[in-house]
Amino acid sequence: MPLTFVRDPQLTPGLREEFFRLWYDVSQAGGAVGFMAPVTAEQIRPYAEAHTAKVAAGRVRMLAGFEDGRLAATAFLQPNDDYKTAHWATVVLVMVDPALQGGGRGRQLVEEAVAMARDAGLEALRLEVRGGTGTERFYEGSGFKEVGRLPAALRFGDDYRDDIVMWLPLA
Repeated sequence: MPLTFVRDPQLTPGLREEFFRLWYDVSQAGGAVGFMAPVTAEQIRPYAEAHTAKVAAGRVRMLAGFEDGRLAATAFLQPNDDYKTAHWATVVLVMVDPALQGGGRGRQLVEEAVAMARDAGLEALRLEVRGGTGTERFYEGSGFKEVGRLPAALRFGDDYRDDIVMWLPLA
């Protein structure tokens, strides 16, 4: 079933809670979205609240994907404050409900995030992925290219991972 997308949805208390729950579920399922499983709700909640505060303040744009009336996927465009880099944004927190993965929803989500960026007049997108997960192959399928790698830049306890920087020109 295709997702129904809403760009910059109204951040109601219910949507904030759905976002938190999605982030928790994706993290628990091993998704590379800032945490390493196992993770507790108490670890994620302050980050979810801080992130939605940035959205509410207009500092980050939200793309919400809904299925059967509930939040099933997200991606965010984080613009740059510096005038020299204002022509591109960073894509963060690309997530699809683990129960819905494998049906093309992730590809739909990335395509819609790219369309949102183009409609905003952006010329390129940057994103970072955690090494050791194979996630970069998924994004390469949408045209992103690896442009840099910071060895062991991400630390999760005793586990170090590369931070892979990817780039997609939109011209």
